[in-house]
Formats: sequence, C-alpha cells, structure tokens
Amino acid sequence: MKLSSTALLALAISSVTASAYAETQSQAYTPVTVKEKSAQSEATGFVEGQSITGSTRNWYANEQLKRGGVFRYNKNGALQTTDRRINWLQGTILKYNSGFTEGAVGLSTEVAVYNAVALERDRKDLASGFGGVPFDRERAGNNRTLTKEGGDAQGQWSKLGLANVKARFSNTTLTAGRMNFSSPQVDVIGNRALPSSFEGVAIHSEELENLSFDLATFDRNSPRTEESQRKFRAEYADHLVEIDHVYTGGITYQPFASLTTSLWGTQAEDMWNQYYFGASHVLGDSSVLSLTTGLNYYKTVDEGKAVLGEIDNDTYSLSFGLTHQAHSLTFSYQEVNGNEYFDYLHETNGIYLANSLLSDFNGPNEKSFQIAYGLNMAEYGVPGLKFNIYQARGWGIDGTHNKGGEYASVQTMDGEHHYEYGIGTSYAVQSGPLKATTVRATYTTHRASENQSDGNINEFRLVTTIPFNIL
Repeated sequence: MKLSSTALLALAISSVTASAYAETQSQAYTPVTVKEKSAQSEATGFVEGQSITGSTRNWYANEQLKRGGVFRYNKNGALQTTDRRINWLQGTILKYNSGFTEGAVGLSTEVAVYNAVALERDRKDLASGFGGVPFDRERAGNNRTLTKEGGDAQGQWSKLGLANVKARFSNTTLTAGRMNFSSPQVDVIGNRALPSSFEGVAIHSEELENLSFDLATFDRNSPRTEESQRKFRAEYADHLVEIDHVYTGGITYQPFASLTTSLWGTQAEDMWNQYYFGASHVLGDSSVLSLTTGLNYYKTVDEGKAVLGEIDNDTYSLSFGLTHQAHSLTFSYQEVNGNEYFDYLHETNGIYLANSLLSDFNGPNEKSFQIAYGLNMAEYGVPGLKFNIYQARGWGIDGTHNKGGEYASVQTMDGEHHYEYGIGTSYAVQSGPLKATTVRATYTTHRASENQSDGNINEFRLVTTIPFNIL
C-alpha cells in the first residue's frame, strides 16, 4: 500500500513536534471503561422533554463558466445556452423532537418539515455543468434547486425531511425512519438551502468511555434539491446507475484527549466495498503554537455485480495545521492511487479528504496540494468574525489505463491538471435575539486543462442561516 511510508512520516513528525511546544491537552492514555451514567436514566418523558426548533437559510449562488463552458436549458422547447447561472433560495426547516419516555427502554420521535422558495427564477439549466463527469446531464437536473421540465426553477416546494422513531436502552439508541446520519462514507450534506437525509435503520452505542459504535442500513436518500426520495448512486459514474441498499458500520476511539481515530466499512450493494481510517492529533498551545495533524485514508474495491466496473482504489490525504493565536496555516497533500475516480455516494458528504473543495481533486492517479490561511478576529476583539484564503493544485491525472465500465470517460485524461483558489469570510452573531445566526460569503475560482472534468468556473456564494426556538 502506497500510503504507509507517507503516513509513518506524518506520525513521526507529530511525535517529534510534541517536545517543541507547550502542551495544553493531555497526552496520557485513557483506558476504555464502562460508562457509569446512563442517558436513559435521565429521561424526562415524551412531552416533558419535547422541543420545537428550526432554521431558515437564505442561499445565493452566482456561477459563471469560463473558456467557452456553457450551461444548457430549454426555453419554449428549444435548447439554449448561457455562461452564467444564478440560484437564490430561502430554505426553512421546522423540527419537532419529543423527549424519551421513562423506563428501561425509552421511546421518542423526530419529525421535520422542509420548505424551499425560489427567490430567483431566471434561467435555470438542465445540465449542472460542473462537478463530476457529464453523465446524462439532461436527466441529472439542476444541482442547486428543484427545476421543472423545461429547466425553470420550481417556485416553491416542501417535503417531510425527517420522520423517525427512536428506542433507547442505557446509552444505546436505535433509530428507524428518515434521519440524519454522519460518518465518513454516509454523511448528511448541508451545503445547499436544505440538507439531505437518509431512510433506514441505525444503531449508535456509547456504552463505553472513549469508544462508540455505529451500525446502519439505508435504502433511500432524500436529496437536497428534490421533493421525493431516490435510490443511492455514485457521484462520479458516467451514467445514472442506482442501487437498492447501503450497509455501513464503524468505531470511533479516543485513546487520548488529543487523539481521535475512526475505522469504518461501507458496502454499496453491487457497487463497491469501501473502508476508511481517519485520525486527528493536536499538540501544543495555540496561544504559543499548536500543530494539528490529520490523516484520512479510503480503500475502495468493486463488489457483487460490479455495476460500475472494476474498482481498485487507494486514496489518502495528510494535513498539517499550525495555529498561533489568531492565525492558522494549513498544508494538505492528497493522492489517488487507482485508474478511476475516488468516488462516493451522491447526496452524501462521504468524502473526508483534506482537498475536497469546490473540486474534489479526486481524478485517477491525481496528486494535489493545498495551502490555506485562516484569521480569527476574536483575538482582535471581534468574536465570531473569521477570514480564510486558500489555493489548491492538482496534477498527474491519468486515466489511460482504465479498463472501461462506468468510469470509461477518464480514458481521455492523460497528464491533466487544474487549480483552485478561494477567499471567504464568516460571522456568527454572539448574543441577542439573533444569537448563533451565521453569515458566510465565499468567492471561488477553478481552472482546468482540456480533459479535466471540473472545467473552468467562477462562483460567488452568500449564505445566511438563522436558527430559532419555538418550544
């Protein structure tokens, strides 16, 4: 495995650096013990513990394709093109959570209604034009908002975003229905006006200190920009190939206060088996200098009927972040070893790689490097205000040895390269009736060689999220 020597180097650098900085987090080993306190023993009752909360998000994106790239849309039955796409939405979530009933086994429920209103109904495309390969884009739809048959934005739409029941015994909870779920391979993605969610059954157990377990199976997802549920599919396959079931399980272990590790396995039925290992380690005192080391590794192989074709992929990222008071500087290296994309499930955030940005930098055999700088203005008397800037470059993309299947389009990629840079600012309200409201603005540019799939685009986003409590 090509990861090993680089990973060992990263861990060696982390251990050597430990002696260089004042340590504020304990590096002492914490044994795994049975939890003395039971969450269920503190249940207050179905009604007594209930709450009604929500949030509303104003989501604006202005995209412009460069170097001849175009979005396609229908107008009066004729195919039209434009280099610019604007989406402006208001997404609102209203969520009810009951408390757990008292007793040895507690029951509760969670229900959330999602609503989206299109504030901008100008030209909306049938072809997303960016991200992934151009698989049957006429069927893919706009990946920013729900669109009608002709390509115009749906003016208003609603759906049941969450609807599940939970049973809890001690510190173990079983959830059945439509739910939020978070793991390195099946993770809610919330980078639009509304988030995704998943239909299935999941168990989360925290019976032990520093060690938790998860096990889940899903058969449908509720996409960010659709009213209905869909089967799962790959993000980067050439065509729309759907599957019936996804099975996933994992362990999260924190042997030290400064070190968190996780190990997961996921089977996308008849598509792939994917395994993940991740670790994050913090050393030092940020008021002087601290070092955060991150490692993410995925192994993906075809499974069952192999509906996407042959897959044998090792992908990893390493990151080193230095923090001194208000300033942080992060260096990230990422590498794909395989003749196909590193791929993940559509409508999930199942890609915990350091260089997953506007582009995922996940082409066959691709190597990429990112440098990022962050400034936290709390150190200068403005808590909640942050700035960031980054640049990432990818090179060596080579799909010429791909053997076909649903990644055959990469065979034209030979020495492809691309780069991306972005600048952003965010502010979180610290007090008052709008406390926890966040405003974030970003501007991103991506440029690519001829056969790199992500193309050439400038994008500006402005997103305001306001949480609220009713009960």
